[in-house]
Amino acid sequence: QVQVVESGGGLVQAGGSLRLSCTASGRTFSIYTMGWIRQAPGKEREFVARIRWSGSTTTYSDFVKGRFTISKDNAENTVYLQMNSLTAEDTAVYYCYADVLSTYYWGQGTQVTVSS
Repeated sequence: QVQVVESGGGLVQAGGSLRLSCTASGRTFSIYTMGWIRQAPGKEREFVARIRWSGSTTTYSDFVKGRFTISKDNAENTVYLQMNSLTAEDTAVYYCYADVLSTYYWGQGTQVTVSS
């Protein structure tokens, strides 16, 4: 199994930046991708970004392209989500996940609140 723990959320003004971290533990050698999804109040969860654990192929949703950057440090088993030019629409709980052969392991979520 794999465990993931997020950190780095908080309150920021519109136009500001935050960096989220997600650290995996357990059978990390079996991870295929790691990524982030978010859920805003009253809305469904939506995909944000992911990165291949082997190599560095990344995928982003259209609404974060050019603003968010996902990266990783394999030695630290950690994935980062650098979020710039934040808007109120980015307010949500952000969840990290690890994909192990299509079995998804989720973190507890971290709140990001952007004040306008």
